[in-house]
Amino acid sequence: MLAAAVVAATAVVWSAVPASEAREDGSLSGHAYVPEQVLVQFRASSGESDRSRARGRVRATLLQRIQTPPMRQHGRGVLEVQRVPAGADVLEAIRALSADPDVEYAEPNWVYRHQATSDDPYFTSGQLWGMYGDQSTPANQYGCQASEAWMSGHVGSRAVVVGVIDEGIDVSHPDLRDNVWVNPWEVRNGVDDDGNGYVDDVNGWDFANDDASVYDGGPKGRLDQHGTHVAGTIGAVGGNHAGVAGACWSVTLISAKFLGKAGGTTADAVQAVDYLTDLKRRHGLDVVASNNSWGGGGYSRALYDAIERANAEGILFVAAAGNGGRDGIGDNNDLWPSYPSSYGNSNVIAVAALTKTGSLATFSNFGRTSVDLGAPGLGIFSTLPAGTYGSYSGTSMATPHVTGAAALRAAAHPERGAALKAAILGAAAPTPALQGKCATGGRIDASGF
Repeated sequence: MLAAAVVAATAVVWSAVPASEAREDGSLSGHAYVPEQVLVQFRASSGESDRSRARGRVRATLLQRIQTPPMRQHGRGVLEVQRVPAGADVLEAIRALSADPDVEYAEPNWVYRHQATSDDPYFTSGQLWGMYGDQSTPANQYGCQASEAWMSGHVGSRAVVVGVIDEGIDVSHPDLRDNVWVNPWEVRNGVDDDGNGYVDDVNGWDFANDDASVYDGGPKGRLDQHGTHVAGTIGAVGGNHAGVAGACWSVTLISAKFLGKAGGTTADAVQAVDYLTDLKRRHGLDVVASNNSWGGGGYSRALYDAIERANAEGILFVAAAGNGGRDGIGDNNDLWPSYPSSYGNSNVIAVAALTKTGSLATFSNFGRTSVDLGAPGLGIFSTLPAGTYGSYSGTSMATPHVTGAAALRAAAHPERGAALKAAILGAAAPTPALQGKCATGGRIDASGF
């Protein structure tokens, strides 16, 4: 599959492209999208002849047909990735396709990228400040307080499942492998044993490359660094006298890889979200949240719908607020939405980044109504491919602190979906730097979980 990205919602929509996405000259705004491609959502009543006729309007060819099990469950028609002729105006193609009676909407195939700037030794040495609490040793009141939950005996549960929608995960990393999901309904035999459309998806699926290998880093770990780092913050094994510790020492991590070397597309993001939704609906896996440390592009109705299907199954969508757009300075998402964190689905939790002194990181986006809370996001040590460790910064790093806290809470309490989100936001610790900068005015606090 081709790589590309994700976007934000606005109130007024003509065809599927918000008015804010179009310039006065009729071109699309500066958001990145895959050239010569459009996403087309057909009505459920359409047949192949109808879809062929619609493609003919713009002389498009079919690249990919998408209809996941959650789409069928919710009565959705086929979603197509179409290629328009070289040099064709994508906006004009969207207008023409949207006028077809069998088309529900058409939109660009946006491009997304990750939101990073570039007795466990890292904990005891003072480097893992994002996990600290007021009473831990070492201590930092602006950490996520997970260490105080550990002190009370709350370290998570393998029964709780989190999806990492990102780059891939190094599934053999010594600090991760015990918490990586192994599909009990699938065997590596070249057959789709569980009938979900993905052959040999033992640890998840790579939607960027359309294969079962969720780790493509190689012996030197040049790829899948971001996804491996995020996974470690959520669920690196703790108390093993090695490396780092995640917010949840015990959890199950599913890799839904959709970001590759060139980013990831809306089409692949939709399938990644639906992959997790289908696992919960059909198999009863306790998928409590997905972690989404990525952004870019404009509003996508297709992605909004996929997030809403996850919402119907009680799956939270924890998302990075974004790293700013002008000279590395954070943007106000109330004024300039950053997708996917700015989608209005009730299961979205948007996360800003804090420094170890409790200030809002200079690069972090914010928003009194559009961002929910802050979390540690500067100088965050975590797992990296090939059994290594390193420090990254970004709202990408803040987001998995919240996802990990959600998994920690879910292991000890029955709340899921809206109730789990309410518990997380309700426990936010008031933080002066976040007053007026996010909805809670506070930061993640896992100490009472």
